[in-house]
Amino acid sequence: MAWRKAPPELIDLFDAVAPSKPPAVRRKMFGYPCVFANDNMFAGLHQESMILRLPDDKRARFLELAGAAIFEPMPGRRMREYVTVPPQLMDEPTALRRWMKHAFAYAVELPAKASRAGKKVAKKKVAKKKVAKKKVARKTRS
Repeated sequence: MAWRKAPPELIDLFDAVAPSKPPAVRRKMFGYPCVFANDNMFAGLHQESMILRLPDDKRARFLELAGAAIFEPMPGRRMREYVTVPPQLMDEPTALRRWMKHAFAYAVELPAKASRAGKKVAKKKVAKKKVAKKKVARKTRS
């Protein structure tokens, strides 16, 4: 299934309302603009939708808005903490910025994810241990 590109006007709106100063870090995920804090994504675009990551209490309030829903990038693949921004909220930049701030505050509170470099080193160590175990197993069989 091929995903559609986000429309330019949605990208412009996202750029206008998403934080751009540290600890917010902008980068792309699956070709869509996203914003991260502590390596945790808290907002982004997916096709024609803007998505936000919200804590339980804020998410419950957000889902009361007409047209708001839990984000589901593929049928049956719900992302529990993420919500899709309803179209009418995209016409209200002040309200959208307020919700973006809630998402940002939540991401800042989350524990920082392990760095990618650290993950690669950990994977290499596990791979080396497996190779060493295989060598020991071969020697004991001989």
